[in-house]
Order: sequence, then structure tokens, then C-alpha cells
Amino acid sequence: MMHLYLQNLRLYNFKNYATAKFEFSNQINCFTGLNGSGKTNVLDAIYYLCFTKSYFQNQDAINILTEQNEMSINGAFYKNDTIENTQLIIQKGSKKKLKVNNNEYPKLSAHIGEFPLVIIAPNDIYLIHEGSEERRKFIDSFISQFDKEYLYQLMQYNKALEQRNALLKRFYDLQYFDESLIASYNEKLIGFGTFIFEKRKAFMLDFETLFLKYYNQISLQSDAISLKYESQLLNDNLSDLLLQNINADKAAQRTTKGIHKDDLLFEINNFPLKRMGSQGQQKSFIIALKLAQYEYLFNKTGIKPLLLLDDIFEKLDNNRLAIILTMIAEDNFGQIFISDTDKKRLEAMFKNLTANIKYFEINKGNLIA
Repeated sequence: MMHLYLQNLRLYNFKNYATAKFEFSNQINCFTGLNGSGKTNVLDAIYYLCFTKSYFQNQDAINILTEQNEMSINGAFYKNDTIENTQLIIQKGSKKKLKVNNNEYPKLSAHIGEFPLVIIAPNDIYLIHEGSEERRKFIDSFISQFDKEYLYQLMQYNKALEQRNALLKRFYDLQYFDESLIASYNEKLIGFGTFIFEKRKAFMLDFETLFLKYYNQISLQSDAISLKYESQLLNDNLSDLLLQNINADKAAQRTTKGIHKDDLLFEINNFPLKRMGSQGQQKSFIIALKLAQYEYLFNKTGIKPLLLLDDIFEKLDNNRLAIILTMIAEDNFGQIFISDTDKKRLEAMFKNLTANIKYFEINKGNLIA
């Protein structure tokens, strides 16, 4: 087993932090303070260093401290007996930069998967309630952490899809159609899309078993729960779908069939979880999804991912809380980062653990303890 942990973190003009430095335990790190103090921002900075983007905001510029023009996040990762000093720099109007040991990545995507990470946060409930795009992002971000070829093929598919859609809109505006030009883009989509479909399908076969194991472990009752992969390619090949639906594509001015329409179906007793699942069942589903993600990543990479738990303890009942604490006590996880409003609650939960636990008290973007 390979070892991974974040030794320290330095922030500059990041969200509500002008400057801040943290030295971490290689086991459990707890951030406490009032809501809005900046606890979650520390977790997001760690996520940034692993994924080159925020978990909570789509636009990088939003994360720069008010009235400032640039921000940076620096972290020293211990990985396989070496130190990898990682720096992310974002300047308004400039290209985002990521350096590891002073070597800049030519492409940010090459960094994905270097430092595996799983985060559990309150807003994860969107995976149940939002549209299919969010669930595709989940599965794509997940697979990309252990399969760089998948990420490359996905980026190429999305590029070809964007170009084909632009072409369809142009044809519509000009009332003109070039069959051979569309065929060239079809060929690209078929190659990349079929590869992605096969990867997603194979992944889900293994992942569903892990997910069900965790759900049954943390659920308060015996539910007929299911996690299914839905794709148009399960019944037809992409070549036939593109040819059969060309008239629909012309009318819609976009590509109506393909792996960009895939979805994950969350069901309970054969009904959609978002309609029929109780709040407790939905919480159990999300936690099981993330814990299965953690174990799957560990099995694939041989590295225990970093685990970020953002403000989840006050939202868990005693049963689910006890199960997660048991997993922590049994050393099922690697380095853990926890945010919570109540330091005493965390101290009470961890009082019987022999682990190295470090507490950080945050107050309006300042580390005060």
C-alpha cells in the first residue's frame, strides 16, 4: 500500500483568507468555528490542489479574495516517500497554472488522479435532486482519478460534440446540409463515445456491489435500493443512433443521442429515490455512494485517498454517525479532514481514539488556535 497525506497548506487571497498556513496531522484534522467562518474554504482549497478546481464554485475568479486580482494555494503532499510541493495560481484574466516541484503542467488534466480524494458535503444531495448532468459529472470525475485514458477520451468526445453541435446550428441558419462533414464528426463521436460507454458500463458492474454493501451497512431498515446505469448505447450502437436521428438533430440544432445523455438511476422499491425516499434514506444513499467511491479508489490505486467530511456530523443520526466513527476507529481511511461548528462534539466523538488528532479553530478567515 502506498501512503499519501498533505503535510501543510498555505493560502493567499483565497476566498475569505488573506493569508493562512496550516500544519496537518497525517491522520485526523478538525476545523471548527461558526458557519461562514471559513472552515469549508480550507477543505475546498485541499480539493483545489487535487482537482485543479473548486468543489463548490464553477468560476475560479469568484474564489479570489474581494478586491484582489490573484490567489494561490500551496500544499506539500507526502506520497510514496517523496514530497511533492504543489502550487495552484489563479490570476484574473490569465490562464490557471499548476506547478508540482516548480514544474508547470502543460495541461491541467494531466494532474487529475495524482492525489486521490473523496469529499462528503451537505450539497451532495444535488446528486439525487438535480438533472442527469450532475450524475455524469460524478461518474466522470470518479473514473478520471484512476484512468487517465478515460479522461482524455472524454475530453475529445466533448470537443467533437461541441463542434458537431456548432455545425448543426450553422447548417440550420444557412438552410444547408453537408452530409460528408457531419459523417466525419460522427466517426469521432463513435470512437470516443463507444470507449467511454464500455468503461462506464464495466465500472458500474463492480461499483454497484460496493455501493449496496455500504448502503445495507448504514441504512436503518431493509430497503430495496438500486443504482443503475442508463445509456442509449445499452440497446443500440452509437453509429446507428446518429444516423437514425439526423433529422431530429437538424431540427434541434444539436446532437440528441450519445453518451452525453447517460444517467445514473437512483431507485428505492422500484421508484425514483428523489420522490419516494425519506430524508434518512437519501442521506444513507449519498454516504454509501461516497464510501463505496473511497474503497473503489483505494482498490484501483493502492492509495488511501484523502477524505474530506464537510459539516456532516450534525446532520447524521446516531446510527449513521456510529458506523462512520467505527470505520475511522478501525483505520479504514487515510488522512481525514473534518469541518464542524462544535469542537466539543468532535472531542466527545474522538475521545476514545488513539489516532493523532489536530484541531484548528477558525474565525472569519483567521486561524486562532
